[in-house]
Amino acid sequence: MRVRNIKNKNDILKNSNYVIDDPCLYKGKWNTLFGNNYKICLEIGTGKCSFIYEMARQNPDVNYIGIERIDTVLALGIKELNNKPFLSNLLLINYDALKIEDIFDKEIDTLYLNFSDPWPKKRHEKRRLTNFRFLKKYDIMFLSDKKIIMKTDNRELFEYSVVTLSNYGYKINDLSLDLHSKEDYNNIMTEYEDKFSRKGCKIYMLNASKSI
Repeated sequence: MRVRNIKNKNDILKNSNYVIDDPCLYKGKWNTLFGNNYKICLEIGTGKCSFIYEMARQNPDVNYIGIERIDTVLALGIKELNNKPFLSNLLLINYDALKIEDIFDKEIDTLYLNFSDPWPKKRHEKRRLTNFRFLKKYDIMFLSDKKIIMKTDNRELFEYSVVTLSNYGYKINDLSLDLHSKEDYNNIMTEYEDKFSRKGCKIYMLNASKSI
């Protein structure tokens, strides 16, 4: 994904009430930042924050944390959030998911993976967010039963994820090969989802869990 650089992106991140500068300091104690004991849900690859903001807005009794590796993308998202009402149950992190075990310890209820980079080449398989390497990292951060909800427009990544999650011991509770065909489905779209669905692309979804 190519994004035009924002000259003042560092200032945007630094001055945002949503962004946590040094997330490693809060490993195991994220609830102290939220000031409550509500469950915490995490989105890896939060993009411009449209999905996670709307989730937080609709569910004030749930805490949400979004991780985005690309600082420019997160800065663009924050610029949009600055025009919306502030939500105290939302925090954002500019961080690489490869080091996710450094910032969470048995405190995440649900993980959202929305339109992750498919890394289609075989030599890049380890970079996929549903690769065994990442699934093992996620084990550390879940509070109790592990829950992963994934959406993508990439059929190959979706099929790969169904296999890797199943082989890792996850149960596929729900699965859709065309999410938007379910008129009664309670779905909050991401910016990519809106873009791809407008082009007629099918959206794939899975809901998986693994008991401890």
